[in-house]
Amino acid sequence: MKKRFFSKPKKKNRVKRIFLLLLFVWSIYLTYQYLDSKNLNIDQKEFVEILLSQNEENTILKKLINILFPTKKEAIKTLIKANYHGLVQDEKTSSTIKEPNQNQQQEKSPLIYIYNSHQSEEYTPSSFVEYSVMPTVQMNNYILEEKFEEKNYSTIVEEKSIKEVLNQHGWNYAGSYQASRVFLEEAKKNYPTLKYFIDVHRDSLSKDRTTITIENKSYAKILFLIGLENPNYSENLAFTEKINQKIEEKYPGLSKGIYKKEGEGVNGVYNQDFSPFTILVEMGGPENSIDEVLNTSLAFSECFLEVIAEYEL
Repeated sequence: MKKRFFSKPKKKNRVKRIFLLLLFVWSIYLTYQYLDSKNLNIDQKEFVEILLSQNEENTILKKLINILFPTKKEAIKTLIKANYHGLVQDEKTSSTIKEPNQNQQQEKSPLIYIYNSHQSEEYTPSSFVEYSVMPTVQMNNYILEEKFEEKNYSTIVEEKSIKEVLNQHGWNYAGSYQASRVFLEEAKKNYPTLKYFIDVHRDSLSKDRTTITIENKSYAKILFLIGLENPNYSENLAFTEKINQKIEEKYPGLSKGIYKKEGEGVNGVYNQDFSPFTILVEMGGPENSIDEVLNTSLAFSECFLEVIAEYEL
């Protein structure tokens, strides 16, 4: 009698698990068919290659998916792998980039800090990877981090919320640089080895003024900003000029130059008094797609690494 009593629930549980599994697979299939019917595809193969090149435990894909699809990451990952499996990452790197010295490689102490004073600045979605979600400047951070880490330059990406700091202090949006200053000071306290600080933004101009085609590839234009109300701005300017010059050499027309700001109605410092190696870079505008921004992030990372290699001999 006992044997018959326990066998039925076990059978029901197995049937239930099989049903749920089939339901999940069917939902994935229907989702893909819907996206495919809308002609939604990934515009830039290299973007997918970067996503798929990482291992399961420590992956840029996990970070990006958490931002884009906090409740659907496994389903989206499945769709991407099913349709772009086998893509080979381009391993081309510049031979002029010097590797950090042996001590740096052994210690793995963070050298670069990436953050966004304006975390909510958005780009336009252009593929099913960002379907129904507006990608923000925070996506740039992880692309840059990945390229820096590839060259063994240990990097910290700020993930805490600027909005929360504004709310805690009763500051409005104009206080965003005050809020990011809190993060800068905390990061430097926790990681004294940090030397380079990159504040990534997005311009507000129309696409015709934020886009350029170089060798048949579309890029989101770059603009650097220097605050002249920083007493030691000349040091930040000199460092930024080196990066801007390198970009002009390798990607003519990609950079719109260096915009110097001061006076009433502007911040004028932009936390650049924190370190002579603090820069503010704007990548693209609200109408640029993530693949265009990706191309720019890769170009910027290449040039940035070549410049800081001069300081890390």
